[in-house]
Amino acid sequence: MNPPGPRPLRIGITCYPTYGGSGIVATELGMELAARGYEVHFITYANPIRLDPGLPRIHYHEVEVATYPLFQYPPYDLALASRMLEIAEWQQLDLLHVHYAIPHAASAFLARAMMADKRRLPYVTTLHGTDITLVGSDRSYLPITRFTIEQSDGVTAISEHLRRETHSALGVRRSVRVIYNFVNCDLYRPARAPHEGRPRLLHISNFRPVKRAPDCVRILARVRESVDCELWMAGDGPDRGAAERLAFELGVHGHVRFLGKQDHIERLIPQCDVLLLPSEMESFGLAALEAMACGVVPVATRVGGVPEVITHGHDGFLEPPGDIGAFAARVAALLTDPDLYARMRWAARTTAEERFCTSIIIPQYEAYYREILVQ
Repeated sequence: MNPPGPRPLRIGITCYPTYGGSGIVATELGMELAARGYEVHFITYANPIRLDPGLPRIHYHEVEVATYPLFQYPPYDLALASRMLEIAEWQQLDLLHVHYAIPHAASAFLARAMMADKRRLPYVTTLHGTDITLVGSDRSYLPITRFTIEQSDGVTAISEHLRRETHSALGVRRSVRVIYNFVNCDLYRPARAPHEGRPRLLHISNFRPVKRAPDCVRILARVRESVDCELWMAGDGPDRGAAERLAFELGVHGHVRFLGKQDHIERLIPQCDVLLLPSEMESFGLAALEAMACGVVPVATRVGGVPEVITHGHDGFLEPPGDIGAFAARVAALLTDPDLYARMRWAARTTAEERFCTSIIIPQYEAYYREILVQ
């Protein structure tokens, strides 16, 4: 008889439960770990958007923040630290895994300190991008962010680009492990048959200015000069209104659908042909990876960690931010050259399968957790 393997761990995960990439990755990670037998406890102020609470071994613990007249801003970070400590004690958590440094790493640091006289409670911090670049624009966060990253028992970043930025922008000296974002290649799959109707472009984001969502409308207008196509815009945020107004101004409003927030992106993506990712900055480009897994070719900006995901001319195209003409030319080429499109869509799927599937990335987290626990 083979000896039993290591006991499945009990992990506490904290993230922003919204449509941002860090929350999506954290939620998907938790669900993948639970499927592998881990007990996963989400500790945050709302149920994460993509979390299916009916899954076995998944638990959600709400962080409640009391409002007092004395406090102009409710102290969420302190309430979170207290809740982390409570759940760690009650559920005998082995470690905490916080996604996005601000303020989650600080809260985990406090929870670990409060637990210190009872037992060790290590925490791992995963950096996702704006938690580092935000510090660059608001230096008031720099000392606490750098300190709590340095104090982490383990630190990961989602791309080599972000690892370098962490060292250069924050002056972090400790080692940072790169563990790429991932995609469930069984869930995100190409459509069984082509969709009906005209070619379809897709944009998925939280419509923050850095995502340059209005550029997608400009690209559509340019492509439509030679190819009859439409654009689906999934998500919501501050730039949605600007994108809607621009669609009317450019006369393409009848060819753009604003879908709002979508809970099942894996069902939406295979209904499209090309993904537009015109962001000013991306530390990884999760939407591009999810599209690639579905055989949808990404046309993205050559920024941040995106070139670590997309190989230009092989499984997608990379162009400078704001170059509407270059984006439109790439999209038009894909929509008018069936051989080019077929080659690139299957190359995109292959890249997702061979480099970023859960079967490749999740074991890296599992091994890292074990490494942290024996330090």
